Amino acid sequence: MNAVELENLRKTFVQKLGRGFSRVTKEIVAVDSVSFEVPVGQSVAFIGPNGAGKSTTIKMLTGILNPTSGNAHVLGAVPWKERNRLTYNIGAVFGQRSQLWYHLPARDTFELLAKIYSLDTVEYKKRVNVLVDRFALESFLDTPVRKLSLGQRMRCEVAASLLHKPKVLFLDEPTIGLDVIARQELRDLISEWNREEGLTIFLTSHDAGDIESVAKRVIVINHGRVVLDDSVNAMKRQYLCEKVIGVKFHDAHKSLDVPGIKILKSNSHALKLEVDTRVMPIEKALHEVMQTGSVADITIEDPPLEEIIAHIYSQGPESVVDEKEVTISE
Repeated sequence: MNAVELENLRKTFVQKLGRGFSRVTKEIVAVDSVSFEVPVGQSVAFIGPNGAGKSTTIKMLTGILNPTSGNAHVLGAVPWKERNRLTYNIGAVFGQRSQLWYHLPARDTFELLAKIYSLDTVEYKKRVNVLVDRFALESFLDTPVRKLSLGQRMRCEVAASLLHKPKVLFLDEPTIGLDVIARQELRDLISEWNREEGLTIFLTSHDAGDIESVAKRVIVINHGRVVLDDSVNAMKRQYLCEKVIGVKFHDAHKSLDVPGIKILKSNSHALKLEVDTRVMPIEKALHEVMQTGSVADITIEDPPLEEIIAHIYSQGPESVVDEKEVTISE
C-alpha cells in the first residue's frame, strides 16, 4: 500500500510583466510531470536546489495548492479536493513557519489543536504524555514559545504535528537554523517515530545530515523534474568516486606518488589522501599506503553528501526552467 502517489503532477505559474496595451506573459514551470510512489512507513528525502519545485510539490500534496495537471493521492485522498479529510491523517512541519502560538506556552497550543482535531480528552492526555516524554518537553512545556530556544521550539513543533496520530508527516526544512546538537536530537526523534510508529516521513532539506540520519530513500528533483530516485546508500555508491583516507604513522613515513591518489595534507607522521577509485581501487590504495611506513591508525571516509548531491544536480536537465513568453494586447 502506498501512502503517497503522484502521476504526471505539474504546476505552472503565470507572471505578467510590463504595462499598457502590450504585456509579456511568462509561464514558469515549477513542477514538471513528476511521478513516484511512497509506500506506507517509508522515510523519503525529497531534495533539490532552491527553486527546484520541492515546496510547491509539498503544498500540492497537503492541499494548499491545486496542480495545473496530473494526479496525486495521499492516503487515498486527492489533497486539493479532500483537504478537510486529509488534515486529520497528515502532519506538517515547516521550518520557517510556526503553528505554535507565539505568546502562549506550547501546552496551550496542544490543547487548542486537540479541540480542532476533536480528540477524545482521555486519549489526548495519553498522547500528550507520550510526546512530552519522548521529546523531553516537560521542563519548558509551560514556558511561552517566544522564550524558547529554536531547538526547543522545533521539538514542540514536531510534537504538535504528531498530536492527532497522523499517518504521514511532511517536513520542510525542519532543522534549519538549529545548532549541531539540536539538529541531531531532532533527527533521532523523527527516526525513532518512523521506526516505532510506522510513520511515513516525507522530508525536504538542504542539510546532508538530515538525509543520512532520517531517510532510507532519496528523490532528487531539479528544474521541476525528478533526476534520481534511489536508496540513500545506492546513491552514495553510484555517485561516489572518491574516498578520503587518513593515516597516522608510528615513525616518519616515505613519500607517496601514485596515480589516482591525491595528497590533501601531509606532515612527518600523518597523511590525508583522496583516492579516485576509478583509477585506483581502494584495496590497492591501502596497499600503497602501507608501504610508506609503520601505520598506527587508518580511517576511510566518504566525501560529504553535499558533494554527491551537487554532482547529481550537475547531471540534471540543462535548461533552468521551461518558460514561454507571449505578448498579449489589452
